Amino acid sequence: MGFWELLEVASAPVVEVLLISTVGVFMATENCNNLLSPDFRKSLNKLVFIAFTPSLIFASFAKNVSLDEMILWWFMPVNIGLTFLFGGILGWIIVKILKPNLKLQGLIVASCSSGNMGNLPIVIIPAICNEKGGPFGEHDDCRKRALSYSFCSLALGGVFIWTYTYQLMRNTSFRYKAFEAAEILKIPHKGLDADEETGFLKRKDGYAGDSEHQILVDQCASTVSMNSETSLWHRMTETVGHILAELMSPPTIATLLGFLFGGVEWLRNLIIGVDAPLKVILDSIQLLGDGTIPCITVLLGGNLTQGMQSSSVEPVVVICIIIARLVLLPAIGFCVVRAAAHFGLLPLDPLFQYVLVIQYALPPAMNISTMAQLFDVGTEESSVIILWTYGAATIALTLWSMYLIWIFS
Repeated sequence: MGFWELLEVASAPVVEVLLISTVGVFMATENCNNLLSPDFRKSLNKLVFIAFTPSLIFASFAKNVSLDEMILWWFMPVNIGLTFLFGGILGWIIVKILKPNLKLQGLIVASCSSGNMGNLPIVIIPAICNEKGGPFGEHDDCRKRALSYSFCSLALGGVFIWTYTYQLMRNTSFRYKAFEAAEILKIPHKGLDADEETGFLKRKDGYAGDSEHQILVDQCASTVSMNSETSLWHRMTETVGHILAELMSPPTIATLLGFLFGGVEWLRNLIIGVDAPLKVILDSIQLLGDGTIPCITVLLGGNLTQGMQSSSVEPVVVICIIIARLVLLPAIGFCVVRAAAHFGLLPLDPLFQYVLVIQYALPPAMNISTMAQLFDVGTEESSVIILWTYGAATIALTLWSMYLIWIFS
């Protein structure tokens, strides 16, 4: 497979994302009667979170990953966890160096750590098998293994995205909204000066600002006092409560059920197979899950219309995310995978090693945009970041794919 053929394969899913996004951009303009209004986007986003995404995760996990494969591919969840770990460290370094506003901090870390483990691997990895005489075996066998690896990557990636990234974006939202509330208290109500009925807010002695400041000081002192009195047991209870809340999110429940139905043979036989008695249930779930990627991509375009006008993302932030996510992280991942192979931790299949390295080279997950809108923090900024990183991924994925094929040849 030459450079141009590989470029076409690697860029096709990225270009698809950009093209479908343009549909969302058009639907959010006045030319289309503002069909994708902000309120409608929020409602559709909740539908993606509650129904579409869990269906996609469950169907992918239950149908394509068996218990034997889970045991054989034990390093894949470890590898995906390492992509989040090293990507999160790179994102944290960017935050410390650039010191962006609070709204962007969690978004930067999420963009660097959370890769698109879904539709991109499903398209790119099996397409590599089309090369005649390639290093990954015969076409049919290669494609079968590639699809299994890709769907396993999608399911496992969903676990990390809807636990780690979900928690990261939620915490960012809470901190940013608390910061906004504190800032509102500090803003002098200039418009109230002319209102005689509310003129009592303007103290004759000029100490209104001091009073507001004292309120904030008292609140902070009260908070510190409460924290100091909080027992270790109470903190542990809160931590367990947060973990249980995470486990009760629809995508996480779908992952656990997918793992159960994929790993337990008699449950698997109920819904999977030509003669499965409940096959229609899995088909219905898969049909519902097929709407996940189109809806997320259209929402991405709709959010982008506002993001290009009101986004606070500086070009240097986008450049740093691209370098971290598409250059530094894949280089780290290549070293990790080669070291794991050297110590005999991986199957001998070179395609498996190829998939592990590609997991480090993927652009940010589009679910980040879903979470940004779900928690109403950095919605426009996430769309801008995803737009530019996906454009850069067209070239980066091609170069990394060519290098890896040359290495494994």
